[in-house]
Amino acid sequence: MSVDTAGTSPAAHAPGPAPVKVLIVGPFGVGKTTCIGSISEIEPLTTEERITSLSAATDDLSSTPHKTTTTVAMDFGRLTLSDELVLYMFGTPGQQRFKELWEELARGALGALVLVDPEPERLKQSFDVLDLVEQFGLTYAIGVNYFDERRLFPLSEVREALNVSQETPVVACDVRDRNSAGQALITLVQHLLTRLG
Repeated sequence: MSVDTAGTSPAAHAPGPAPVKVLIVGPFGVGKTTCIGSISEIEPLTTEERITSLSAATDDLSSTPHKTTTTVAMDFGRLTLSDELVLYMFGTPGQQRFKELWEELARGALGALVLVDPEPERLKQSFDVLDLVEQFGLTYAIGVNYFDERRLFPLSEVREALNVSQETPVVACDVRDRNSAGQALITLVQHLLTRLG
């Protein structure tokens, strides 16, 4: 079947911004949903459910005692960086019991922003996430999410503790702040462009 394109405006064939799929990943309660909510230019899609006594028995809430909901499938948001580039952000659940969702979410993704909490006990929870990111061959940057009440750890110490290469960007951010979270994502995109270039 042929389609008559006579009279079609040239603008109809003009290419739009290139879509880039990235993941926002990290352990339970590190701020993935908050990050996407802070910077998405559209109303973010979330799959938040209330934490019940059943999940509380499985998920460690000791470091996040005020957390009342958790992501059970994914979060989704969009951020246009320029006329040439738009990011589609997919937030993954942080709990190990949801890791089977990663294969679907990682398909087609160019990279990942790995959010970590720099507190030593919480930082250890990032290793399983980093293993999955590397298993799926994703280029990544580390976003060290500093919470107001937490100590500030030098980024060099966080890099050393996570044992990531010197070429992997490690940046400080506050995912509640649009500019700060956006800069962490821009760092990831710049790293992706360097690797692809």
